[in-house]
Formats: sequence, structure tokens, C-alpha cells
Amino acid sequence: MIDIIQALQQRNPGLGPYVLVLRADSRARDAAAPSRLAAETEAWIAEHAPGARFLETQVLLAPYPGAMPAERAVGVMAFADARQLAAFATAWTADPEPDEELEDA
Repeated sequence: MIDIIQALQQRNPGLGPYVLVLRADSRARDAAAPSRLAAETEAWIAEHAPGARFLETQVLLAPYPGAMPAERAVGVMAFADARQLAAFATAWTADPEPDEELEDA
């Protein structure tokens, strides 16, 4: 993942140093349109990480070491500071907590 971030930052220095790559199945992305963030994610960003931005871009990736790299689209979050990145990662990249009802069952 670090190699991907370094490649993205080299291609687009405007991203800054606080970058997170989102998987296509990230719950932060809109399930119906993965090229966008979910409405809940956008609301969270407005409240907790103003100025953060999401973009889709291309990066050259090899599926495994030694394989031929190919262009792949990735979702990228860029943040104003490390605190925002950490808060976003905690809120949106961890597995959701199970509902209390399920725990009682």
C-alpha cells in the first residue's frame, strides 16, 4: 500500500502527504456508484475533516511481485493533516461494530 501512495503522490503532488487509498468495496464509497463517496461519508467529512477530498485516479500496479504492472483505477482520500486522516481511517476503514441486538442473541 505504501508503494501505491508514493506512486500517487509522485503523479499528483497536490495530494499532499496525508493520503489514504480506498478499496473499491470500502463502506465509505457509495455502493451504487463507487466513483463517489456515500452520503453518510460526505456528511462525516463535512463535520470532522473539512477540506478533505476524494478522487479517482489511475495508478500502475502489479497484482503480485514480479508480475507485469497494469493501470488500475483507485479511490484516493487526501486530508489536510494527519489528525483528519487518522479520524477518517478509524471511522470508515475498520469493520463496523456488530449491532447490540446481535450481541444479545
